[in-house]
Amino acid sequence: MKLPASWRASAAAVIATVTLLSSGSTAGAAPGSPALAAAPDIPVANVKAHLSQLQSIASANGGNRGHGRTGYRASLDYVKAKLDAAGYTTAVQQFTASGRTGYNLIADWPGGDPNKVVMAGSHLDGISSGPGINDNGSGSSAVLETALAVARSGYQPTKHLRFAWWGAEELGLLGSRAYVNGLSSANRAKISGYLNFDMIGSPNPGYFVYDDDPAIEKTFKDYYAGLGVATEIETEGDGRSDHAPFKSAGVPVGGLFTGASRTKTAAQAAKWGGTAGQSFDRCYHSSCDTASNINDTALDRNSDAVAYAVWTLSQ
Repeated sequence: MKLPASWRASAAAVIATVTLLSSGSTAGAAPGSPALAAAPDIPVANVKAHLSQLQSIASANGGNRGHGRTGYRASLDYVKAKLDAAGYTTAVQQFTASGRTGYNLIADWPGGDPNKVVMAGSHLDGISSGPGINDNGSGSSAVLETALAVARSGYQPTKHLRFAWWGAEELGLLGSRAYVNGLSSANRAKISGYLNFDMIGSPNPGYFVYDDDPAIEKTFKDYYAGLGVATEIETEGDGRSDHAPFKSAGVPVGGLFTGASRTKTAAQAAKWGGTAGQSFDRCYHSSCDTASNINDTALDRNSDAVAYAVWTLSQ
């Protein structure tokens, strides 16, 4: 069921080209400016390799990657090492929650307008009773591989790119809240958009788009329209992930989601495949949320959508 990479790349290029021809500009570019750089295809094998590493980290650290546990810090160290080697400027932000030390990881790609920042993020922690591979190794790995694709391509966007991995989301969005609360009003105003990716490889997936900022929402819908994949508005986890503190602070937000404990309807199964009457993720917040609890097609499509949005919104 995986679409060939050439089809996905062509779909993204067609969207950008049609927009350019019809309006004379894309993503706020001035008429007559160069066409947008096309986002690369994100190899799903690379994303799954990160998931395998997170699974191994959990297995070696009590079976989980929860806040305040050795598995979480090892997960953060793994991501940070990849970003440091790729040329990012990384920073670890420390906070305290439930009597344990928590950490956020922030990675900035050099260059771009520092007064116009596009952020993409995901929570890196899982629950204490399982390895947390779909929730949220999936989003964390897709964001990581997109950041690495930026470095591999030498991409130099007009806006400044920042990537983030949050701690203690499972305890109430504590890491992302600490980050947003620590920003001055001037620095919050510099963030032109925050993109959130939480559970994007559910084994019985749906394709849900946040209906927050209209421009960000349209970016994701356009990408999926180019693939011929229908989307629905995300309602199950609305306000329950790390975009919420940004939205409350007035930052434009958006994101993707493939479903958690809610049951897939017959209409949704007809539209997306999978099994009606079953949860989108039967292992949500359970010990069976392992590396086998991933739908490769959903992970592949959503990883490419992450890159498409990052490229489109930063030019």
